Amino acid sequence: MRIGVVVNPVAGMGGRVGLKGTDGKVEEARKRGAEPRAPARASRALSRLYDAAPETTLLTWGDPMGASLVEDAGFDPEVLGEPDGDETDASDTTAAVTAFVDAGVDLVLFVGGDGTAADVAAALDGSDVPMLGVPAGVKVYSSVFAVSPEDAAAVATTFERTEAREVMDIDEDDYRAGEVHPELRAVAHVPVAEDLQSSKQTSTGTVEALAAGVADDIRAEAGVTYVLGPGSTVGAVKAELGIDGSPLGVDVYRDGEVLVRDATEAEILAHLGEENVIVVTPIGGQGFVFGRGNPQLSPDVIRRCDVSIVASRSKLDTIPFLRVDTDDTELDEELRGWTKVRVGRVERRMMKIE
Repeated sequence: MRIGVVVNPVAGMGGRVGLKGTDGKVEEARKRGAEPRAPARASRALSRLYDAAPETTLLTWGDPMGASLVEDAGFDPEVLGEPDGDETDASDTTAAVTAFVDAGVDLVLFVGGDGTAADVAAALDGSDVPMLGVPAGVKVYSSVFAVSPEDAAAVATTFERTEAREVMDIDEDDYRAGEVHPELRAVAHVPVAEDLQSSKQTSTGTVEALAAGVADDIRAEAGVTYVLGPGSTVGAVKAELGIDGSPLGVDVYRDGEVLVRDATEAEILAHLGEENVIVVTPIGGQGFVFGRGNPQLSPDVIRRCDVSIVASRSKLDTIPFLRVDTDDTELDEELRGWTKVRVGRVERRMMKIE
């Protein structure tokens, strides 16, 4: 098999510093101290790929878009070109994918988010070459991604057929303003496998009683710091508390006061107390509790907090199990297993985190 590998080196950088994406915000992310996320996730996928199929021929693009990462995993890649300048952009991704197609690859394995997926799909338009994403962005609405980097390697080396799947993206400026309007950007050929994530679903059902119950419990816990995650379900809790929370960001709340609105990872850590609780809801249709849309809730934050998962019954009806993808494989393993999800004022439902 011949696989073309391309990495968007800045994908997901803006997440932990509160930018909710990196489109047009790379310099701002760096000013805020953001660290690259994509290279480490690429390495995880490539290492598993080498363990599973070291004989695979990998074609890639010059650094920082893949060459050294592929070599470090143990492969001797064919490097077909390199970025035009010091800063990479969509044109570099398009050039790499076009070169892969011309070289006769069987699959394009890309590392990035929804914007990268749209760029790859545009370059593949008119060809029969399938694409598969290693999730590294903040949002990851599209259904062309594997669930995790390791799953991407498994899918890439075992698939036997492909199917049409949607590439979705949203306007990040609207997203930062609290508005989500996913748009269909392309339909692409994607390997058929169980370890592919679904498109994100935004409908969550009725949450009024749930939100009221959670808010009552929060008010009763003096001295406890609450880290309130993004999404409409937790947003209903914020509304019940009477606070002007960030609809798609993370807010830090204690004793009737918002300590930080739309907090970064560093701001969350700075405001944690002796007792801390994260209130988070899974992503509809995908089931991710951590690792999609809330990178501010980093492993360092999670390890200092208890976790309270809340969701409407209708949302859980669309999710067979929950998922985590924190960038810390040991923490992911600690979080896995059966957990209680609050679905009403007092009711809970047992769900498994896989």
